[in-house]
Amino acid sequence: MSFAPDLFKGKVVVVIGGTSGIGAAAAAAFADLGAEVHVAGLNAGSPEAPAGLRVTVTELDVREAVALAALLDPLPRVDVLVNCAGVSRDRDEWNPKTFADVISINFISVMEASRLARSKMGSGSAIVNIASMYATFGAADRPAYASSKGAIVQLTKSLAQEYAPEVRVNAVAPGWVVTPLSKGLFANEAASGPIMARIPFARWGEAREIADAIIYLASPAAGYVTGAVLPVDGGYLTV
Repeated sequence: MSFAPDLFKGKVVVVIGGTSGIGAAAAAAFADLGAEVHVAGLNAGSPEAPAGLRVTVTELDVREAVALAALLDPLPRVDVLVNCAGVSRDRDEWNPKTFADVISINFISVMEASRLARSKMGSGSAIVNIASMYATFGAADRPAYASSKGAIVQLTKSLAQEYAPEVRVNAVAPGWVVTPLSKGLFANEAASGPIMARIPFARWGEAREIADAIIYLASPAAGYVTGAVLPVDGGYLTV
């Protein structure tokens, strides 16, 4: 998608979970559009992490509230917060300890980051959370992941009410997207074949396509949009 090259010039953007996949694509997109981007997540030194003159990358475990505070406290303001941290542990999520850990990473950290950033967000700022198609239909083989994404949807709506009208809060619900989290499934033809057959676009999505939706929701073009959950799934949920 084409956006004005200076759309976010002078804006401060924070991307939590931005060291790979969708988060990294979003961070790079904001930087390309003129923003000062602060990225935090695990494996900050990996080749997948975004880089550039307007990008800083910090190693961070989102389960540590003190670390989140240390990232946000020095910033003079936050114009856009993108909560993109997420993991899936597949069937091990039926283990209570694993379940709790996934919920902590995928959900609790979003509430904590939003709470910490709120005091630095003025009129016209935005929060964009990453939900999932799994918020709609659940998953027997990843119960914590599906539960966390369902919770993200409800948290997004709750924050939208609480933070209005100064801060808009929306979510993107990606479908099947090629990322480090999904590359194993994507490469498994037996598993990915039925998925592909259900997608009207007949292909998996790309991280940059999710980033475009994030950019839109963070931009003035979505100035009267809050509490919304935007599916970006090639039509998967329409079938």
